[in-house]
Amino acid sequence: MKPRTLTLCLLLCLAPFAHAQQPPPAVPITAAQRATVIEGLATQLQANYVFPDVAGQLAKTLRARNASGAYAAASDSRAFSELLSTDLRRLGKDGHFNVDYDPEFREQPPGKRPLPSKEEIEQGRQQFASRGYGIDSLARLPGNVGYMELRGFGPTELVGEALSAAMTLLSGTDALILDLRRNGGGEPATVAYLMSHFFAPGDERHLNDIYSRTDDTTRQYWTDPSVGPRYTKPVYVLTSKRTFSGGEECAYDFQTQQRGTLVGESTGGGANPGDPYALGAGFVAFIPNGRAINPVTHTNWEHVGVKPDIEVPAAQARQAAHAAILRGLLKEAKDAERRQELEEVLAKVEAGTVDAPVYTPRR
Repeated sequence: MKPRTLTLCLLLCLAPFAHAQQPPPAVPITAAQRATVIEGLATQLQANYVFPDVAGQLAKTLRARNASGAYAAASDSRAFSELLSTDLRRLGKDGHFNVDYDPEFREQPPGKRPLPSKEEIEQGRQQFASRGYGIDSLARLPGNVGYMELRGFGPTELVGEALSAAMTLLSGTDALILDLRRNGGGEPATVAYLMSHFFAPGDERHLNDIYSRTDDTTRQYWTDPSVGPRYTKPVYVLTSKRTFSGGEECAYDFQTQQRGTLVGESTGGGANPGDPYALGAGFVAFIPNGRAINPVTHTNWEHVGVKPDIEVPAAQARQAAHAAILRGLLKEAKDAERRQELEEVLAKVEAGTVDAPVYTPRR
């Protein structure tokens, strides 16, 4: 069974981890095929994009650009899909827009998608396991500071146990650095699952809502009282301009719930989830059909990103967070031996001589 035969949910959740995959080979396309794709894209936008007024304007502009020859030089599938993706993001101001060439894609109507088979679930489990269930790095830094880098949020039923196991390993640390600098998003329910570990038992929190234009409903996301272990010590969250979608929601949840300190750069600014839609001629568009609504701010991070509490370049965020944590621990430390240890570690962190995970943005 090829990876593309996984259920839609698994494919979408695997996307943030697929940084090493090669795009499909480019194939020649004709003017007639371009016209088919433009008309299909305009129709799907008007039917599904979460903001109908914007969708109407986008459809009109795309048709006009095609009529004027703006896409005539895009003679193969890769060039055409890249040009359309760029235009959609620029004109629609929505970073979730994307167009790909995938002639094997078969669109499934919402609510009628088949449940995954046992084989598909097992294949998905193996794929997430081979990617560490989204956990790229787990460590105990000097000074007894926990560190976890998360690259994405897979389906809770496939990655939830691994996240809880990681939190068990980190439970004895005095503070935690959660690294979302390379997190491209994933499943909102898994964001809520992870967040459930960071509040005391009985302290249930309403984290996020997602409105869906498809069925005109709003789904609420709360912490889960059954999830453990619970980690109530200080948390510092690292962000970058590459932090996107569900990674941004996680950072925003920590910030709006006043549960963590954000360190790094403003994030990418993508708060509108969606689905893939067939356009014709083998092309597929990812079109946002929903929007996040935070229950505290009653808005989200679309366009603007999530602003860090401590703004530093992404490459310096881990060092800045580690130093800030150590200073806080020093203020609370009563034992002379512990104070000496923290002072020595802080000096090394500030000097940049501590052995710790290095941020490599393009890996």
